[in-house]
Formats: sequence, C-alpha cells, structure tokens
Amino acid sequence: MTDVIEPKPLTKKDYATDQEVRWCPGCGDYAILNAVQKFFADTGRDRSKTVFVSGIGCSSRFPYYMETYGFHTIHGRAAAVATGVKVANPELEVWMVTGDGDALSIGGNHTAHLLRRNLDINVLLFNNEIYGLTKGQYSPTSPIGTVKKSTPMGSIDRPFEPVQFALGAQATFVARTIDNDLAHMAKVLEAATAHKGTSLIEILQNCVIFNKDFYSADVDKKVRGDRTVDLQPGQKMVYGKDHDRGLRFKGFTVERCTAAEADVWDPAQQSAAAAFLLAGMHTDPELPLPIGIFRAVSAPCYEDGVVAQVEEAIAKRKPGVLRDLVYTGETWTVG
Repeated sequence: MTDVIEPKPLTKKDYATDQEVRWCPGCGDYAILNAVQKFFADTGRDRSKTVFVSGIGCSSRFPYYMETYGFHTIHGRAAAVATGVKVANPELEVWMVTGDGDALSIGGNHTAHLLRRNLDINVLLFNNEIYGLTKGQYSPTSPIGTVKKSTPMGSIDRPFEPVQFALGAQATFVARTIDNDLAHMAKVLEAATAHKGTSLIEILQNCVIFNKDFYSADVDKKVRGDRTVDLQPGQKMVYGKDHDRGLRFKGFTVERCTAAEADVWDPAQQSAAAAFLLAGMHTDPELPLPIGIFRAVSAPCYEDGVVAQVEEAIAKRKPGVLRDLVYTGETWTVG
C-alpha cells in the first residue's frame, strides 16, 4: 500500500520572491504587500495561475515581490496589458497594481474602459494623493490648495474621487481600505476575489516622504472608530468607538443619526447613486470617511463574451488558416 503524501500548505514566505523590497522605510506599500502575501497564503491561491500587472510608480514594483507571474509595463498602460492577459488566458487570476497617478492621470482612459468592460480582474489602486516616484508633484487626487514642487502656489485642479470615478465607469465592485488596517484589508480582498467581474479596491496609502500622514485625521488608530464608517453588506451604517452613531439617507444627502436610526447598507442595488453619495460625503468634516464595500453587482464579463464569439465563429466556419485569412476578401496587388 502506498501512502498518500499531502502537500504542505503554502505560507506567506512562499509568495515572496528573493528580490530586495525597495520602498522607503515606513512606506505604506510594505503593509499592503504583507497583507496580500498573507491573504494568498491563507486562501491557498495557485501561484502558477496568477499574474500581477503594474504600470509605473512606487506601487508598480509589486510584481517583483510576488512569487507569481508578472508584468511591469509602461506608464498608464497596466489596464491594457491586464486586459490582453485575461482575454488570451481567461483561466488565469489577474491582478492589476496601480497608483493614483498611473491609473487616473495618464492611464485614466484605460482604467475607465477596463471597469466598464468588466473583465474578471482585481485592481489594487494605491492612493497617497501625490506622485511619489517622481519626487512629490501633485496628483489627480491631491486636494485643492496642495503645495508641492509642481504647485508652489497651491493646486487649483479639482481632484478625482477614485470611488466615484469607478462608479461613474460602471464598475461592478468598488471598495476602499487602509494600508494600516490589515484585518480590514483582508476582508475586502476576500470579497473582491469572490466577485465575478472587475474589482477595484482603493487603498489609502501613506507616503512617508512626500505626503506623510495625509489621512491621519481619519484613520489613525486613536480616531479611526469615530472618523470612519465601515460599509458592510446587510449591516447598519453605524460607527463610533461605542457604535452609537449612524448614517441615513435623506433625499440626495447623507446625514448623521443615532445607531438605532441608521440605514442598512446594500451595495448590491443596481443604481450606484447611494454609493456615489457615500463616496463623496467625507468632504463634510462632520461626516466620517467611508471604507468597506461601496458596490457589488453582477454583470457579464468581457472575456466570457469574447470566448463565446470565438467558439461560435469556429463552429460556423471551422478552424481557419492564417494564410487564408490574409489572402481572403478585399486584397489587391501593387504593381
């Protein structure tokens, strides 16, 4: 009788490469990398069927540090490469890692089309509200008045709200988490990977050199309970250290109320209007910063449609030959 040897479960170290991790000491990217590697180990994800795709920026070093397949592409074009990978290999688990500049400035058009097409891809958007790799210029998410090297008199651009951008592009899954809350990030990652379609997770990420603690007034551990509300499907929108405060909708606004009066949150509603309101409410200093799941709805995936059309064409016309395709139809001879 032959003993069956069960394979050992993978650990976090099994998802780490031998490459030196090169971010500034204290950068929030370390925490995100640690959380993703731990999540992969806890859920036993197949390294041989996983691909990480990135563009340009501090976040885009990510593929070097994950023991999976990966592409470090060009500025703003991670979405285009990730789309090609998924359409050509629908069985692969594809992750796109990007930043607020890479995804929303030079890559904004590509990101929008990735979201509306709804490929089954997970997008991690690191948002530190600054260009870190190129040394501290303002980014598409920097608040008005941001004084940096490229805006010595203060930025006059109105910033993107990444969650609202995603909702406007018809994203089917949108969430927000924080680099220094690993338990919350793991919960959001789990929900994102369970979703069939494009999952966009905005991760508020601290740049210790050029935009240190930009989010501290909301997410530091001492104030997080009072300054953030976790949007959990099927749960009341309650917050506060004592869970005694809540939020409810009043027409086209969101207002504070008691925990007992708080509305139950439903990210599965087809209209993105309520999620859009919640995403923008933190501009009011009296309201908390929303994190958690803003939207989770079903829609057809782009790659499934492509595969179905290819199979239908083959069934009707039989497998073709490339030479016949080139020399068929409208051709002409240059004399």
